[in-house]
Amino acid sequence: MKSVADLGDLRAKRALIRCDLNVPLDGQTITDDGRIRASLPTLKRLREAGAKIIVLAHLGRPKGEVNPKYSLSPAAKRLSELIGIDVTLARDVIGSSAQETVAGLADGGIAMLENVRYEPGEESKDDAQRGSLADRYAALGDVFVSDGFGVVHRKQASVYDVALRLPNAAGELVLAEVEVLKQLTESPERPYVVVLGGAKVSDKLAVIANLIKTADTLIIGGGMVFTFLAAQGYEVGKSLLEQDQIDAVRDYLDQAKADGKQILLPSDIIVAPEFAADAPPKVVPADSIPEDQVGLDIGPDSASAFAAVIRGAKTVFWNGPMGVAEWDAFAGGTRAVAEALTQVSGLSVVGGGDSAAAVRDLGFHDEDFGHISTGGGASLEYLEGKTLPGLAVLEDGGRQ
Repeated sequence: MKSVADLGDLRAKRALIRCDLNVPLDGQTITDDGRIRASLPTLKRLREAGAKIIVLAHLGRPKGEVNPKYSLSPAAKRLSELIGIDVTLARDVIGSSAQETVAGLADGGIAMLENVRYEPGEESKDDAQRGSLADRYAALGDVFVSDGFGVVHRKQASVYDVALRLPNAAGELVLAEVEVLKQLTESPERPYVVVLGGAKVSDKLAVIANLIKTADTLIIGGGMVFTFLAAQGYEVGKSLLEQDQIDAVRDYLDQAKADGKQILLPSDIIVAPEFAADAPPKVVPADSIPEDQVGLDIGPDSASAFAAVIRGAKTVFWNGPMGVAEWDAFAGGTRAVAEALTQVSGLSVVGGGDSAAAVRDLGFHDEDFGHISTGGGASLEYLEGKTLPGLAVLEDGGRQ
């Protein structure tokens, strides 16, 4: 992939840049600005080069319709504060406001178009419909920079199709993400430990299948652990359970054993009578969850055991909280994993999404870890061995 430096002299050129500004909101208040901060290095580089910068981004799932709830206004305001200049937000994506806003840009200036997912062609499965929208994006720019790693696994107009129409390059964020993921898949320093959590095991089956081949130990927590426990014949009470995945999980446990790999499951679980923040927590053995209880976190013995394995690793990848980390009574497991990652002497990677939000909510800082990914889904698909369209189009060179 080419970098911004390979695009030549950018002074006075219009640089379309796809960023991932899909930040969590409480009303109009951004609760975690990590993705906006991650976009700053490339934006600053383009400013220093004298480019006229046009930001393409999305927020939420407006499903091809204009919805003020999903306006990028909070993101534009926060970006203005962080980068130190006014970022003008167009009132539309490719209409008259977008064209007027772009036409008014000075060298080094930044404009943001409204949520690209307001346009039905953005996420269309029809190549012609996406291409028609990408033509209109391309008409606003001279070059294209892909820096939204969180969307490179999507074949969308502002991610894939526009790169076919303009000279393109990867931004610093995308280059950094790919470099880290290559270390995880091609040359991990060992012991290599992967920690997987989150709600559904079905979301992680493909990555488990691939990582059994490369990782030395897989640590399993979160809601997905109860399908693993059920696969061993244990009662899981009212806990989250994907009955249709039990056979697949059992096969992975057998495969790991045959290959000499370790799948580490919790020995104790924190349960409660209901799924509620104020439900009274109780620690029980993982193989003896009462029928009337729901598991909401790994227990303290498991947290200590997981942390010890993580601290002894040279490479760690973590995706998914160990429990309901937004509730204090059920955040202990996630906190223990995060703390252990800060003590790894080699490469520690927090795999985006809920994991990234959780470590910040728990008071950890980005610099405490080797790398915090901005793209949970993209990271997982890369680790599954899938081809990511938004990367492939850059590697193929797009338009020459």
